[in-house]
Amino acid sequence: MRPFELFIGLRYLRAKRRNGFLSLITMISAVGIALGVAALITVLSVMNGFQSELRDRILGVTSHVIVTGYNGLADTWRDVIRESVATGGVATGAPYVRQQGMITRGNSVSGVIVRGVLPEWEAGVSATVRELVRGDFRDLEEGEYGLVIGKALANNLTLDVGDPVTLVAPRGQVTPAGMLPRLKRFRVVGIFDAGMYEYNNGLVYAHMGDVQKLYRMGDTVSGVRLHLNDPMAAPQIAARLRQDLGGGLFIRDWTQRNRNFFQALKTEKAAMFVILSLVVLVAAFNIVSSLVMLVNEKRGDIAILRTLGASPGNVTAIFMFQGTVIGVFGVLLGGLGGVALALNVETLVGWLEQVFQTQFLPAEVYSVSRLPSKLEWADVAGITVAGLVMSFLATIYPARRAAKTDPVEALRYE
Repeated sequence: MRPFELFIGLRYLRAKRRNGFLSLITMISAVGIALGVAALITVLSVMNGFQSELRDRILGVTSHVIVTGYNGLADTWRDVIRESVATGGVATGAPYVRQQGMITRGNSVSGVIVRGVLPEWEAGVSATVRELVRGDFRDLEEGEYGLVIGKALANNLTLDVGDPVTLVAPRGQVTPAGMLPRLKRFRVVGIFDAGMYEYNNGLVYAHMGDVQKLYRMGDTVSGVRLHLNDPMAAPQIAARLRQDLGGGLFIRDWTQRNRNFFQALKTEKAAMFVILSLVVLVAAFNIVSSLVMLVNEKRGDIAILRTLGASPGNVTAIFMFQGTVIGVFGVLLGGLGGVALALNVETLVGWLEQVFQTQFLPAEVYSVSRLPSKLEWADVAGITVAGLVMSFLATIYPARRAAKTDPVEALRYE
């Protein structure tokens, strides 16, 4: 036998009410909670997807840990890589040279970051090697002055594999005619697509030896890029490397170099959770209004229950149960809808782009040109619990008001 509070609460939910407006308010309350929960799950999943996508793309081009010296590294970079790998957690490493320059072709000029690499070493630390749209990274041979450029830069300067370009170094050379810029004719040997417009438009690769000659660096390299087995362990490994490699070296991990960016994403996610939670809160207030009107409609029934021996606690339980059922229904409906939408949001957005013949996230404006989604069940559980708690709290005032109904006053005019 179930408690009579549960029995009466279910009867009130199933009964056809004389006040149709009250039924409408109850339905709006459940639908409002469902929409709020679904919106929360979908938005947080999209933000998780953006964070994961940007992190993967950033790590595909940048390094997990960078080791640099006060004046660069000369003959010690091999020792740095060997000692770093021996420390544990480091898979491999590669030297690099980083300089600024300008790419010119005809009347077109574009500022770029020039990264000098050793192709055979670079394959172990960068995903760009595997993301060439055209060409081959191994064609970067010393003395051949080849360049691997990004897709956006190739489109802006109308370049393709085999086309010549001029790389201008900002450091000039003194001649009898005055200060002249150092420049060298290079040939495009590959085009990569890193998935981010900033890298595709502003980063070029060349052989480390060619960059050292153009910029007169001798045998000095800018530093060493380390690739870790677990990128999430970068702060701990970087701290261990600072102790093992000794002084005279700067060691930074990817979380330090991009701390402000990812902290902004984290803050934005928290803000969106609070803002969208207000939607659920407003729907919970609808539960309050619908229960208050129901209590006014059922004053006679409440009085009869009280005269039959029902305690104020019994009356409170009836209406709290009824409001909680409305909240649970809305939360479950919204949870199922939110999970389904979060798992299919990329497909849905792609379909909408085809229907309206537009692109919601242009690659020239946004770092990610698609709408990724990553569903995290911890977020779903937190949103569900928050919705249930709000729904439960919304039932307290109407239920306590029903419990305070005076049977004599309620039946006076019946």
